[in-house]
Amino acid sequence: MSNLHPLHPTTARSAVISTVTLPFDPAQPAGLRRQTLTEALPAPLRAALDSGRIERHSRFTDDGFAGLDEMWTPPDGITPRDAELARRVLDDLEADILAPAAPNHLLGRILALLSHYPAKATSPEVEQLLAMDWADDLGEFPSWAIDQAARVWRRTRKWRPSIAEMRALCEEACASERALADRLRAIVRAGRPVGALAEPSPVRDFTGALRRMPG
Repeated sequence: MSNLHPLHPTTARSAVISTVTLPFDPAQPAGLRRQTLTEALPAPLRAALDSGRIERHSRFTDDGFAGLDEMWTPPDGITPRDAELARRVLDDLEADILAPAAPNHLLGRILALLSHYPAKATSPEVEQLLAMDWADDLGEFPSWAIDQAARVWRRTRKWRPSIAEMRALCEEACASERALADRLRAIVRAGRPVGALAEPSPVRDFTGALRRMPG
């Protein structure tokens, strides 16, 4: 069963995306999800993503080397039309696939996870404060990323997770989609007319383009 919906542009200017469908299935491996999303983008955006420049820099913390940071720069020649397409896709990406989880779902998932690892009893007041901390620190992540992080922890760990450990797993779960969003933002900035305000477009010709498939 699929919840995928095509984009339905309402103006002639959007004809280039009239048959676009951006599918998303959180059960797929991250690489395949990214490939599927990218292949469904309008041709100008695919070309821009393929032609961009990547720079990688080492990142260090107090504990030493912490990995590589990647900076992606769009190619020259990004037009306002390209930026408009990127903005519209980005809006839907952020509104659906990367939308923060509902608080009830987040807390339900975390409480279920913690129940697998009994700990010493705490007072109701402390439990409420703990729940608020979890909601605050994981509230930026989409529900499917939280679900995936909880699944990974259940299957690979023998102790209760800390918030920091769960944040790391959530970030890993949605890293591919966040990276795509970052590149679309870069295209939006590159194609913005000189002097234009850095504000989202008030008009969107399509909504609900990105739909999750049941996992």
